Amino acid sequence: MKKLLLTGAITAMMTTAALAQDIGVSVARFDDNGLTIMRNGMTEHAATIDGLNLQMEDAQDDVARQLDQINNFIASGVDAIIVNAVDTNATEAMSQAAASAGVPLVYVNRQPVNMDTLPEGQAFVASNEIESGTLAAFRMCQDLRAAGKSGGAKAYMLMGQLSNQAAVQRSKDFHDVIGMDMCNFITLIDEQTANWSRDEAQNMMTNWISSGEEFDAVFGNNDEMAIGAIQAMKASGISMDDVVVGGVDATPDALVAMQAGDMDVTVFQDLAGQGAGSIDTAIKLAAGEAVDKTVFIPFKLVTPENVSEFLN
Repeated sequence: MKKLLLTGAITAMMTTAALAQDIGVSVARFDDNGLTIMRNGMTEHAATIDGLNLQMEDAQDDVARQLDQINNFIASGVDAIIVNAVDTNATEAMSQAAASAGVPLVYVNRQPVNMDTLPEGQAFVASNEIESGTLAAFRMCQDLRAAGKSGGAKAYMLMGQLSNQAAVQRSKDFHDVIGMDMCNFITLIDEQTANWSRDEAQNMMTNWISSGEEFDAVFGNNDEMAIGAIQAMKASGISMDDVVVGGVDATPDALVAMQAGDMDVTVFQDLAGQGAGSIDTAIKLAAGEAVDKTVFIPFKLVTPENVSEFLN
């Protein structure tokens, strides 16, 4: 009997050891509301998995720092690495470093430039950015039509970091939509990068307003920039009833702004789901399981009509 109990204890210890895993996570920046939701999704999901340890690092929007973090993860012997890239054009070196060391790597939220040539043991978890900007822009077009502006409307666009695939794609989505027959009444006055930042967007919008050019819509590549634009417009005495404002991410602040009647359109990006999905994908790769190179989590359009569905 004692022998059986001892054998069972040893087996349990071996099973626990086999399940114990260390995953290194490098996030582009911690001081970003959307990425904070993603990080929280990671940590909450990781807490439900026995033996899983996350080593999470802030790259502080520094490509060199992020590559150092990846190399440090490799040197410390992690079982897998998750990367939210600072610069999606700088991911080849990251992939090469992980592949050379035989460490699985998962990109999350931001699509790597080498997506088509990812080495074995690497994958990408996110949402399809073609959906995000397209959903937002088309609804903005519909709102402008409903407001009687189909005879001609003018818009501004606030872009994210141009080194980021999401910013490039969301901007292209907007251009594609206003190029459609149904929406080509919209003229883009100007488009500038505000680097995903609420403060930078507020300053940019203030400058545009000071030019005296009339406008009917503002599209931000993310909610933070859309909120910055709203703050600038309200500070200048512009009624939010007269401007259609759209963003992407459906962050808590954006949902509050929509309830207040300030924001008209956003797109729910399941950032927490992306975070959790990247953990699951990393664990599977570390276990030698086959996974799809791309794991897409759908976007969902959020408007005043359905905003209550996205509130906690």
